[in-house]
Amino acid sequence: MTIQEHYSLKKYNTFGVEAFADYFVEVSTFTELKKALLFRRQHDLPILFIGGGSNMLFVNDFKGLALKLNLSGIEIVQETDEHVWVKAQGSENWHEFIQWTLSKDFGGLENLSLIPGNVGTAPIQNIGAYGIEAKDSITEVQALALDTGDERLFSNEECEFSYRESVFKNNYKGDYVIVAVTFKLTKHTHVLHLDYGAIRQELGANTTPTIQQISEAVIRIRQSKLPDPAKIGNSGSFFKNPIVDVKAFEKIYALHPTMAHYPMGDHVKIAAGWLIEQAGWKGKRFGDAGVHDKQALVLVNHGGATGREIYDLSENIIADIYAKFGVRIEREVNMIL
Repeated sequence: MTIQEHYSLKKYNTFGVEAFADYFVEVSTFTELKKALLFRRQHDLPILFIGGGSNMLFVNDFKGLALKLNLSGIEIVQETDEHVWVKAQGSENWHEFIQWTLSKDFGGLENLSLIPGNVGTAPIQNIGAYGIEAKDSITEVQALALDTGDERLFSNEECEFSYRESVFKNNYKGDYVIVAVTFKLTKHTHVLHLDYGAIRQELGANTTPTIQQISEAVIRIRQSKLPDPAKIGNSGSFFKNPIVDVKAFEKIYALHPTMAHYPMGDHVKIAAGWLIEQAGWKGKRFGDAGVHDKQALVLVNHGGATGREIYDLSENIIADIYAKFGVRIEREVNMIL
């Protein structure tokens, strides 16, 4: 384990923006991780964990220790006739992990195919797509306390999951690093989620798809809308879909009856992409920072944008959406300010 100084983080973020960390280290074992955490405590440094680099925007350099986690491994820890519990280390690539589950015919995560990032970030964001969220399958999260290095296991309930939220983004933000996640998946009687987005349309006449075919349909949909970070810098969906109460929604909907929305009991989720597109931002470019021409939720780096330029673009979009619709959208991406 070697700790390096003034280290470039450009290749570690999918936006591809240049930024430097005062200190940088890669760890591949628990022992190395605990040593790195000790170094951080001894020098009283802020810490930034880097996984797949798909959920961060460097607006400034990072004045602390950037730690690249390389904890890998997948194992079955329990199973019954109908279910299997699979534990994945935090540095496993999320999409590759899903492909592993599908190769075993384990169901529950297929709708989350091709979401960028690693397993360890899934609980933090409670990632979701096409009608399901990570919380629907997560049973346990293994984490290490940054201040002590002690291990703690969080149950699903203790994670306090909600839409794109968890206890790791709120009460315990900056207190723990997630090292492994356990998922409860189906072995035979899979519960299919086909009624969100364009899945049924993509499946066509196939009314009884396998979980593998659902994953393939989701991949085709995402590839048709979302740019490849290897070709153009981006972090996937940059904004969260806002959730408002029914009364607030009815006022907005009366003025904008074509607004894309999804009822959620006494609240309604509004499609942020629809708001941004209707406001005229889709496909716009400002220097090398811009909005993707196929998906308005995605901000892109056309090659030379700084993190500050992308951040300023997001600020302008947020202000414009509030001025035009009275809805305040929030960023989904983690800002390194």
